[in-house]
Amino acid sequence: MSRTTARIATIVLLAAALMPAAPVLAQQAAPAAAAQRTPASAEARAAYDRADPLSRSVFWTEQADINPLDPVAGVKAAQALRELGRYEQSADMAERVLLVQPDNVEAMLEVGRGHIARGHAFYGVAALEKARDARPDDWRAWSLLGAAYEQVRRAQDAQTAWARALQLSPDNPDVLTNMAISAMTRGDTAAAEPLLRRAAAQPGASLKVRLNLAMALGLNGKMDEAEQMMRRDLPPDAADRNLEWLRARAGSGAGDQARTWGSLQGG
Repeated sequence: MSRTTARIATIVLLAAALMPAAPVLAQQAAPAAAAQRTPASAEARAAYDRADPLSRSVFWTEQADINPLDPVAGVKAAQALRELGRYEQSADMAERVLLVQPDNVEAMLEVGRGHIARGHAFYGVAALEKARDARPDDWRAWSLLGAAYEQVRRAQDAQTAWARALQLSPDNPDVLTNMAISAMTRGDTAAAEPLLRRAAAQPGASLKVRLNLAMALGLNGKMDEAEQMMRRDLPPDAADRNLEWLRARAGSGAGDQARTWGSLQGG
């Protein structure tokens, strides 16, 4: 892994660390599952939808084990496992849903997300193309296909997919970020910056989008603006480390700007 890849991953992980957790649910999930092997009530399912990824992974995996024909549980378990970084398990869980519901588009999307995240997007392309064909007006399938195509070096197909995603969902921050990270992968931080500015200006833009913009600004030599963004969004020590790296990197012209699932997250 290159130094750049490690730093991008660090930024993404630091962003994730700022998200609130639900430790009580996490502690109670396993005992509750062991005590009763029956499907949970609608109220319990709704409560766990608001929990942290660890709690959700335990709960929804248990629900999927209780009833393998419950596609909602399987998909939500896959989502939670992916958020925990257990990408291969996430893809496996989503593929399990497709065994009983071959036309489940949400499971197809999760298969794609899981394989992209673990760095083996090739194995998710077929599921994503099937999701695209089933729902041609769903921007998520196109956006994820762009990320998958980019990872397997089908650059023109990736651009075509992202262009279609933006037609369906104009100025979508996820799609714009994917396109920007693709440009950064090629060493073109100048092209990435305006895309990330557009993404960060959208109401639905996440902390991850803003951190990617700060990174692009720093790499383009705009350290004052990058520092302002870092100081707003990261704890002081984390901001200091990232800014130190950016100062060493800014203006170097190095092109090894790597992809991570945290950036190429599709939607």
